[in-house]
Amino acid sequence: MSGLSARDIGHRVVVRYRLPEPVDGHTRTDVLGVLQALDGQGLVVRRADASLEAVPLDRVEAAKPIQAIPLRRVDRDQLLLATGLNRPAAETIQLGDWLLRASGGWTGRGNSLLPYGDPGMPVEKALAEVADFYRTRRLPPLALTVLGSPLEEVLRDEGWVDARPHQSDVLILHTSIDLVNADPGYEVQVTDRPDDEWYDATAEVVPAIGRQMLEGPTGPVGFASIRIDGQIAAVGRGAMTGHWLGIDTVHVRDAYRRRGLGTAVLRGLARWAGSLGARRTYLEVVEENTPALTTYTTLSFTEAYRYRYRTLP
Repeated sequence: MSGLSARDIGHRVVVRYRLPEPVDGHTRTDVLGVLQALDGQGLVVRRADASLEAVPLDRVEAAKPIQAIPLRRVDRDQLLLATGLNRPAAETIQLGDWLLRASGGWTGRGNSLLPYGDPGMPVEKALAEVADFYRTRRLPPLALTVLGSPLEEVLRDEGWVDARPHQSDVLILHTSIDLVNADPGYEVQVTDRPDDEWYDATAEVVPAIGRQMLEGPTGPVGFASIRIDGQIAAVGRGAMTGHWLGIDTVHVRDAYRRRGLGTAVLRGLARWAGSLGARRTYLEVVEENTPALTTYTTLSFTEAYRYRYRTLP
């Protein structure tokens, strides 16, 4: 018996089935993952660690799709923190729970306030200390501001303005790791340290301080690459923070575009992280980047929150 149909292929399911022989006294077991295949003979489920479980249909006792669970507020807060730990700044100072980050001006994330949690003092006073922190380092005061958050209104009232008015919102997208962890279709190599050839294949020149940030997380970090005709055609980076896999620095060289290499990099990193216990994955994209947003949506990524940068003139 199966409560599944062909339309459930590619979606998360749970299947209970009878074991061919008892194991430690148990005659039944469950498998949770993405339904890979289903026909009149049986079904195949892909677990988060990329292993496959083939189950004959006559052994299935119950099976059903699993509905997506909305991201709770606590999960959203933890995700915000994970984005900061994923690519640690060259210098990070804590102000209560807040993280003040400075990295010589390389990237907004590396040189902005991450307002996670409570600053441990009145917010207005904390923002004054934030401004002093950046001005002391000859950097513009910058605050990563989650849209719709209570802090957004406070920043506006305190005179902080949009730092990038001509750029669209930055979206943080998330999904379950097993919805991305599929066969990449290419050989994706994931190493724990990048070399100069890997950096040469990224979208922009990465300075020494940037390399320090990309290679700096204390948790597992993987640098993915795909070679075609001996040359690196696509790269991407993944870093683990708890059960979250953060993916960034995905780039496909112009000569190799429209071959599914970007998707392959994402899947290769998901496979690497799934074997390490990752359960969810996230990435960020500028809303105006329609091609990337389309790819991510196809892979079941949905919006967790969006942010902009605010600065104090």
